[in-house]
Amino acid sequence: MLIAIAGLVGTVIRQFPAAALHDPALYAEQVAEMHRRWDAIAFLGLPIGPAMVDVFETLGFFRVFSAPWFLLLITILVVAIICCTLDRTPRLWRGVHVVNVQQPASFFDPRLSDRAVMEHATLAPDALAHVFRRRRFKVRQAVSEDGTVTWVYGDRNQYFKMATLLTHLGLILFLGGGAVTVAAGFETILFVAEGQTAPVRPVGTPDNLLVKNIDFEAPRRPDGSPADFWTDLAVYQNGEEVARKVIRVNDPLTVDGFRFHQNTFGPGADIEIRDARDQLVWTGSVILGGFFADTFPQGFITIPGSDVGLVMLLNRFDDGAGMLVLQGVGPPDKTGQASTAFLPVAVGIGGTTDPDATAGYAITWLRSSAWTGLVIKKDPGELVIWAAFACLIGGLSLTFYFPRRRIWARIEGDRIGFAMLGDRYVDVPRELRGLMDDLAVRGGARAASRP
Repeated sequence: MLIAIAGLVGTVIRQFPAAALHDPALYAEQVAEMHRRWDAIAFLGLPIGPAMVDVFETLGFFRVFSAPWFLLLITILVVAIICCTLDRTPRLWRGVHVVNVQQPASFFDPRLSDRAVMEHATLAPDALAHVFRRRRFKVRQAVSEDGTVTWVYGDRNQYFKMATLLTHLGLILFLGGGAVTVAAGFETILFVAEGQTAPVRPVGTPDNLLVKNIDFEAPRRPDGSPADFWTDLAVYQNGEEVARKVIRVNDPLTVDGFRFHQNTFGPGADIEIRDARDQLVWTGSVILGGFFADTFPQGFITIPGSDVGLVMLLNRFDDGAGMLVLQGVGPPDKTGQASTAFLPVAVGIGGTTDPDATAGYAITWLRSSAWTGLVIKKDPGELVIWAAFACLIGGLSLTFYFPRRRIWARIEGDRIGFAMLGDRYVDVPRELRGLMDDLAVRGGARAASRP
């Protein structure tokens, strides 16, 4: 019940992305974002939003499935399943392995359910056993000490009841695989502009992987909506290209356990910045991954060698041509607010700003471009999860589709009594009727009592 409640909390409350759990700066950004969303919440005039964010963050409600208390609950559940399985296994084994072929006459009383009797039958024990085998029963026979009574016993799917242990194992592996993923897994999101590279792990990580966006394409339909999008992606390690592939949604690139998934895309702007001496300061593609007023793509870079930040916003002129709006941001003032280095200036593709209007820098919008958004994952628990899936589905399939059936026949003279037992998924009366019809044709049609 506690795990179910925790799962509900983790479903209702927005969870922080996995990348934030390994990056303190990104985690702080996520907490700040939750404050922005929730701080306005009030109850009876009291502002409870800030306290809610702080309490939920402390309790781990924004990262439920990796919180220590949730992992403790999972551990307790795994231990409980293991103990239950160990306790049940000996009784389960005895139930399927120990077979009593000889049953007393009262066991075949036709007044009991799922019983039948054939009077004046001419079926021999071997003929009866042959019919049982045709119906895929494993047959055993026994004879009384005085030789007057013969028992024929059929057992079908005798050991498939043990498949419940396979289901239990699947549950344990599922939980264990999830724990491995949380403890040792890795996930991050990268935005990479065309022609640019980005490290997968923090800079300085040994044998780090580097991704390069060789090319990005997003063909459009006549109405302007994207028909598809893909990235020609290269991966480097220690200065050498180790893999390259055109990736699409649901067609990732896998390298050294990492999977590179195509996830999203957006516009970019290739710009060139020159100083007052016409020396090249910087050139490259800027990712416009944010939004201004939830409408206009926006990006930011700091001009190298200066304390001027460059805010870029993508818009359109009245004639529909592309417009890049540039504004300079200086160091914070005494109040902590960013100062204005220069006021907004608009340029078109191929246009260059007047250095006098842009803090002495000539900024040229060379061309429009695009960036690709990649979700990069390494899940060491994946194989465990697949094994769990196989065990769980296999155990359930064997349990539901191959239930156990048992049939006893007691032959005494020309009278044969039948008793049939089956798991709850078996229509025992119907199967016993079918068996009696088959036997009647072979030698008991003149007198048969139906179940």
